[in-house]
Amino acid sequence: MKHEMNVLGIDIAKRVFHAVGMDNTGQIVFRKRLSRHDLMPFIAKLPPVLIGIEACGGAHYWARRFRAYGHEVKLMAPQFVKPYVKSNKNDSRDAEAIAEAVTRPTRRFVQIKTSTSRTSKRSIACASGSWASGRPW
Repeated sequence: MKHEMNVLGIDIAKRVFHAVGMDNTGQIVFRKRLSRHDLMPFIAKLPPVLIGIEACGGAHYWARRFRAYGHEVKLMAPQFVKPYVKSNKNDSRDAEAIAEAVTRPTRRFVQIKTSTSRTSKRSIACASGSWASGRPW
């Protein structure tokens, strides 16, 4: 019996991404290590799924890219993912914890920032001179 992947948890990093796919019962049906070069072709081939990512600076960029292919993307703060890590922390287990946490109905998610909202905050900080001093406030 082949299980269909409904949820994908991705642990993002600089060069290597770990992806764990789960079906609607929570069983792991897919586990893969992907390079930065291989990630987007892999995402493009998937049918629309729910993708969970830990929120960080680069997560907003990847979320916008994944949404362009019709996927539903949810970002979570790292402190809400940590309780789902089953044993010693590594990237693959983090991806599994992300996939599990994104399916919880009461979980709070981070809003995905648009590229214009990120650049407008940066330009405001530059105009006020606080960017040059190293403090964005």
